[in-house]
Amino acid sequence: MQDQLLDQIPSLDLADFRSGDPERKARFVQQLGEAYQNIGFVALKNHGLNDEQTKQLYADVQAFFQLPDDAKQRYENPELAGQRGYISKGKEHAKGRNTGDLKEFYHVGQEVEEEDPIKNEYPDNIWPAEVPGFQKSTFLAYRTLESAGQDVLRAIAIFLELPENYFDDKVKHGNSILRPIHYFPIENPDAVPADAVRAAEHGDINLITLLMGASADGLQVKRRDGKWIAITALPDQIVVNVGDMLQRLTNGVLRSTIHRVVNPAREKMNTSRYSIPFFMHPRSEMSLAALEHCVTPDNPKKEADITAGEFLNERLIELGLKKK
Repeated sequence: MQDQLLDQIPSLDLADFRSGDPERKARFVQQLGEAYQNIGFVALKNHGLNDEQTKQLYADVQAFFQLPDDAKQRYENPELAGQRGYISKGKEHAKGRNTGDLKEFYHVGQEVEEEDPIKNEYPDNIWPAEVPGFQKSTFLAYRTLESAGQDVLRAIAIFLELPENYFDDKVKHGNSILRPIHYFPIENPDAVPADAVRAAEHGDINLITLLMGASADGLQVKRRDGKWIAITALPDQIVVNVGDMLQRLTNGVLRSTIHRVVNPAREKMNTSRYSIPFFMHPRSEMSLAALEHCVTPDNPKKEADITAGEFLNERLIELGLKKK
């Protein structure tokens, strides 16, 4: 598949993988693997969230972000380095930049209900009292997307000629995050830094990201030839992309593609944009050392060995969410 032909990302059906039909499952695995070798993104339908659940989720998320800033800031705890609760406007910037992105967001994290010592690594979730349905709708999305992500990782494992359940124990009670994002209106574009954008170009930190459809256009991915292409998914689809951890684990066999959210036209800068990504992380002790069979004479080892927890800590410092 040539990059110049990739003016849209492949659309896949998770029901094919879950069907129990070996041919449908094998076809899904092959198409997913090829897409992740080439552009790093797919659109995925039958992920588990229905229209009613999605509408309620967005209604609750929008209700929170429409609260006054002082009300939202009651749910911000700087000591948590952005792990849970509200993160206010301009706090996060892309790696290598100092200008904050034009967004605010909220983090909903893992809840460990079984006896597992990893629960001591995770702070409690923070729930806004002003939006009673927020906890139920966001955590339903968390669990549903986590389940879809587990199946995507099983398909990836098969493509990589690993046991299908290779990732299962590594993501069980993993440090995954659901992040409702509000790209807030800019009433006076001249009052923000000239280089400020909704989300500067970056690769995601995690294994894979499952992104629910945004309320407005703006997401773009960078092809190998340097051209930026717009990414849009149908209302019943989510976008699923490779993150830096998976790229590192596979020694670059699977691609974490650089992407961004561009500002709208000047006359639309005073409008909101909402999106809700689910960042699928493993447990902190997972090794990201390159898989042996992904290191070859033609593809020598690119990165030093590191654990997922160490890598995440490095990136949170680079993004400005955590102090050294």
